[in-house]
Amino acid sequence: MNLPTPAIVAERGVERLPRLALLLLCAAYVLPGIFGRDPWRNADLTSFGFMASIAEGRAPWWQPAIAGIPAEGGPLPYWLGALAIKALPFLDAPIAARLPYALVLVGVLVAVWYTCLHLARTDAAQPVAFAFGGEAQAVDYARALADGALLALMASLGLLQLGHETTPELVQLLAVSVYLYGLAAAPYRRGRSRAAVILSLPVLAASGAPAVACMLGLLGVLLNHRSSYDEAKTQRIWLIGALALAVLAAWAFDGWAWRVRHDVQVGSLLSLLAWFCWPAGPLALWTLWRWRRHGLRRHITVPAIALLVPLAACIAMDGSERALLLALPSLAILAAFALPTLSRGFSAAVDWFSVFFFSAAALFFWLYYLSMHTGWPPRPLANLRRLAEGFEPEFSAVALLLAIAATAAWLALVRWRTARHRHALWKSLALPAGGVALGWLLVMSLLLPPLDYARSLAPLVARLKARMPASAQCLAAPGQNLATLAALEWHGGWQVQGRGALEASTCRHAVISAGQPTPRGWQVVAQVKRPTDRSGTAGLVLLQRQ
Repeated sequence: MNLPTPAIVAERGVERLPRLALLLLCAAYVLPGIFGRDPWRNADLTSFGFMASIAEGRAPWWQPAIAGIPAEGGPLPYWLGALAIKALPFLDAPIAARLPYALVLVGVLVAVWYTCLHLARTDAAQPVAFAFGGEAQAVDYARALADGALLALMASLGLLQLGHETTPELVQLLAVSVYLYGLAAAPYRRGRSRAAVILSLPVLAASGAPAVACMLGLLGVLLNHRSSYDEAKTQRIWLIGALALAVLAAWAFDGWAWRVRHDVQVGSLLSLLAWFCWPAGPLALWTLWRWRRHGLRRHITVPAIALLVPLAACIAMDGSERALLLALPSLAILAAFALPTLSRGFSAAVDWFSVFFFSAAALFFWLYYLSMHTGWPPRPLANLRRLAEGFEPEFSAVALLLAIAATAAWLALVRWRTARHRHALWKSLALPAGGVALGWLLVMSLLLPPLDYARSLAPLVARLKARMPASAQCLAAPGQNLATLAALEWHGGWQVQGRGALEASTCRHAVISAGQPTPRGWQVVAQVKRPTDRSGTAGLVLLQRQ
């Protein structure tokens, strides 16, 4: 039965987002943060530690390890960084490791755009046809919604930091996005859609999410079984094959070490959903409501299954934001289908909120930058020196020029959006996406030195190294977390023993956490702490064997 759709879109509403502007926006979102910083604790530094252990020959390719502690899940994400480190020896290892992950993030953006494009081309997703013509054409409508989905994804706060880390979750995000593309493109691109599903599920399983891969595969088989498209029905056998490969990949890489935690707090979960999924989450809920009579149509069911599985995984893993990350592509696609149904008043409210919030944030960043380099206003610099002991500002002309260009682009975008009424479907997401890109670029240029000083463990290791004999090559560090062990190996250059008891260690020096009792047979040499640690509880105590 053909039901009228809630989308009423005139031909002027599918104005195409200029490709050059879209590419520059994507570059401003993807590139900042690749250069000029150390790996940050905790997950970013831990993942880099596994990559460096492979590239430097301290661990086998099949089993990455930090200080003798093997990685959980599949090694595939660590292979990307290790291969880049070995292939680009002229670059610093952290920079080389980030480059393939920047391409992974680009792949996520591209996959989401094409997924929304194919879903918007289906008959059930098309806008209402006007009696005397003038409605949007199918292809133009699909492209406008795809632009909106891309903007919604970049505007999502949850993707901002996690999307720029070198962690397995980013590879999982790409696999989910490609899987969504495979389902969406089945009626139109038979070969590409089959290749997408046969590759995405094994990659997802080999990246540490086998349960998510199996659930997505099973739901995909069920969805295609009841599809009205013959091409989608024929995809079922490929999905079953992808499921089998995913199970084999998880078994080969011992990826079934996944554990469920049952102590989820409802309040913290709702808080996470509120900020992590903003603004795509509320728009996706609006889509589900306005398109409720089309709930079994392909443009709703395809992103819905890839939303429910990560959401269930997030709940099962005690509100894990890294599990919820996999839901962002589906949320962005669902948010795009809300755009044809939004009122003019709602769009204006989003615009003015974005202008106020992101302009205020940019002003705050610029004030901190001026205070660091000129001393005015004095309070930000005083706060910075108090919170980051020993930090000294560093001037970079390149960072300043990039920040000026980004601020000028933001002002131009605000002027373009508020100068007159715009009809393009994606107009409501232009300022949120541009504001997020502006904020990220300003932080990664103007405030990168103090942020890197605060989030890197290099200053802590440097203080520890100053207390260690220059000839020391071995360091015992049992009980330390993986990020600390990775920092000791990478920044310190020591052979670190992260397992076993101190009594059985062959090293003459060891570190324990501050507050722990001194083991028998060892004496305290010094206690060091991170420059940003005000309480001293996050420091290390250097020991020497008596």
